[in-house]
Amino acid sequence: MNTNLKLLVAALVGAGAFGLIGGLVMQFLPSNSAMNEQQSADKQPLYWVAPMDSNYRRDAPGLSPMGMDLIPVYENASNAQDGPGAVTISPAVVNNFGLRTAKVQLKTLHSDINTVGYVQYNQDQLIHIHPRVEGWIESLYVKAQGAEVKAGEPLYTLYSPQLVNAQEEFLLAVNRNNTVLIRAAKARLESLNVSDGFIERLQKNKKVMQNITFYAKQSGVVDELTVREGFYVKPGTSMMSIAQLDEIWVEAEVFERQSEQVSVGLPVTMTLDYLKGQKWEGKVDYIYPALDAKNRTLRVRLRFENADHRLKPNMFAQVSIHAKASQAQFTVPKEAVIRTQHQNRVVIALGEGRFKSVEVEVGQINSNEAVILSGVMTGDTVVTSAQFLIDSESSKSSDFKRMEIPGSGISSGISPGMEADSGSGSNMNMDMQPQSATVNGTINAIDTQNRIINISREAIEKWNREPATMDFVLAPDIDITQFENAQYINFTFSIINDEFVITKAQNAEPIDHSTMQPMQNSSH
Repeated sequence: MNTNLKLLVAALVGAGAFGLIGGLVMQFLPSNSAMNEQQSADKQPLYWVAPMDSNYRRDAPGLSPMGMDLIPVYENASNAQDGPGAVTISPAVVNNFGLRTAKVQLKTLHSDINTVGYVQYNQDQLIHIHPRVEGWIESLYVKAQGAEVKAGEPLYTLYSPQLVNAQEEFLLAVNRNNTVLIRAAKARLESLNVSDGFIERLQKNKKVMQNITFYAKQSGVVDELTVREGFYVKPGTSMMSIAQLDEIWVEAEVFERQSEQVSVGLPVTMTLDYLKGQKWEGKVDYIYPALDAKNRTLRVRLRFENADHRLKPNMFAQVSIHAKASQAQFTVPKEAVIRTQHQNRVVIALGEGRFKSVEVEVGQINSNEAVILSGVMTGDTVVTSAQFLIDSESSKSSDFKRMEIPGSGISSGISPGMEADSGSGSNMNMDMQPQSATVNGTINAIDTQNRIINISREAIEKWNREPATMDFVLAPDIDITQFENAQYINFTFSIINDEFVITKAQNAEPIDHSTMQPMQNSSH
């Protein structure tokens, strides 16, 4: 029995779950997953690692802190194909992990913004009652806050010397039959909030009223009542306010990061704890212009119908704002994303028990899925469970870049959200090949060391792009020595990992744009 097997047996029969986990870790260390005794004899170990703690490394053989022999770690043969950080796990260990995977999908992500809110009166339908003269309240017909009133019902009776004087002036003008004075006296009564009906009765009866009754201008409930009978009031006194419940507002707050997804008119669903199983459908009515400086939240006003008056102000509600669907983007299950302080990663299953941690840029996240802006492409398979243990091993040596496309030597990552060329340029190619175009251009400069060529390219009609001068990277299989400055070439390039990579190039004859014919005296 070789040393590695002895260590595995010792780990599996060790005390408790710690021994089991240690044995599983040993299974997918690169040395145990890919090496055998013959390879050990042919190759030199990269380092030695403790079987129970893969973070404990030494440059020479020895014992771990637990007294166990250190395990040699050899270069994994699969790294040449899959890149640094790739690990290989046996099928038995994959089964023990309960490892699950999911395909990266190109789809439109629907998201709901779930938050809480408070029911409020519709401020558009809230009126405040103020007197326009000084006086005393002789009678108060509304006795308590919350009382229901209907339009035209009496609210209070007021005695005011100013109103008595205004009536006397009006009757004096009527008796003199002076049209100008009548019009002026009537305007004064109207400005003091006296109704047209009262003025008509006064003109007909010609009897001054010591007390004048004022009436409700709209139906609703009394939201605020600050006076009682006998109170002395003046124009600055806020006596009462009347609100309506036929339609209510809900004040809600969303996080700053969600504010971009909210717009006026979005549909909203609301539920309340005291009315289980019932939902109200409304819409976003207004988005306040400023964020709360303390909570970093944005206030949103929602509008709901309330014909049965079951929704009461200050009720606590759960609301779900149904944000608009985004464009088709790469999505993975939310649990597949490993989020750290400085980096987001996913573990990609490369097939045949091979895995690799890859850095990704995460976009919008809903309750089940996450948008990946860069780092994956459709068709990739990501690990959705038990990926943390794999990531801890892969991340030790990973460059966190995607593996190369087999046979091309070109990185296969593309910028998500960009439309692949499908003939029309407007639909996403479901095979998700890198976005590419073929165009003519003139070479300005060649950086042999970095394999970068500066080219003044012509316009790309299918992308509606004007001519431009820019740097292009040569694919590994293209000989850079075939190019020279001022050379006119026809080349095909792809957008790969936000770089413009030339995948094919050949000499081209310059075009005389006045005749659209090749120039006969071209040197290339």
